[in-house]
Amino acid sequence: MFEGSRFLRACRRQTVDTTPVWIMRQAGRYLPQYRATRARAGDFLSLCKAPELACEVTLQPVELLKVDAAILFSDILIPVEAMGVPLQFVEGEGPRLEPVRSEGDLRKLHVPDPAAETGFVLDAVRLIRRELDGRVPLIGFSGAPFTLATYIVEGGSAKSFQKVLAWLYGDPESFRQLLDVLAETVILYLKAQVDAGVQAVQIFDTWAGMLSRRLYREFALPGTRQIVQALRGCSVPVILYVNGCSPFLEEMAASGVDVISVDWRVSLAEASERIRSAVALQGNLDPMALFAPRPALEHEVGRVLGSAPDRGHIFNLGHGIQPETPPEAAVALVEMVHRLGRKEP
Repeated sequence: MFEGSRFLRACRRQTVDTTPVWIMRQAGRYLPQYRATRARAGDFLSLCKAPELACEVTLQPVELLKVDAAILFSDILIPVEAMGVPLQFVEGEGPRLEPVRSEGDLRKLHVPDPAAETGFVLDAVRLIRRELDGRVPLIGFSGAPFTLATYIVEGGSAKSFQKVLAWLYGDPESFRQLLDVLAETVILYLKAQVDAGVQAVQIFDTWAGMLSRRLYREFALPGTRQIVQALRGCSVPVILYVNGCSPFLEEMAASGVDVISVDWRVSLAEASERIRSAVALQGNLDPMALFAPRPALEHEVGRVLGSAPDRGHIFNLGHGIQPETPPEAAVALVEMVHRLGRKEP
């Protein structure tokens, strides 16, 4: 009755034997196995660019946690570097980029050829698919144009997004040109991942939640729609994640995606009601619940499952797993979801 991956079935709002689960940033610093592999690579960017090591860390949570999907180990800024933006990762600080803040800077960017300029990502996809051998599907991903723009303009991570908003308000037309170049880049990058073998894709618009609803509609949403439309012929589910998504749920559901990934600030029941169950939902446990005692964690897992729709739910966190999370808590989480989320035959 339940042929095929429960994750892919849930993405398409089909029946499943139990609720599927994977965890954003499931291949990451909370796992000692990941830290050991990263030490062998030397640094984070080198790890991203070594297909064999990227494959290794992608598979670690599949084997250790028994999650229902693997997600490609990489970083959303990889295609940005290929566009001509110098990138480095500073330990304890995160990414640093040479900022793009003017039309002159914008003219220096190009839309990269994924095979020629990010071929190591595609090599990793092919290797991971071979090593997975059909156990679980592989998710590919990219940052959304607006979120990528925040890193490019700010020169790294930001809190106030002062420079981004100054450009957006001061010269909206040239800012849209930046978003257009990023959308073209993301389309080619995700299509190449699909051609290499990913079976679903997630678009991370992590920082779009800092926008008003009007600005989201005007600046973030058009690029997402463009990407989703371009991926329609690829026949893979498309997931959209926005951290702080509550004001935009209706727009996200109307963007053409198959799944909305919901953060913990809005209940799945409210999200489902507002979008009229038009698409599948993913989420939405608060990552901090993984630090609670097991009975409290199980209560929260049950609460999330109880608020989810009967069909079309993928369990996940509302944001990435924290580096300090005990690995045994992540293992327990997956077991709880599979046990409590079992469906009647």
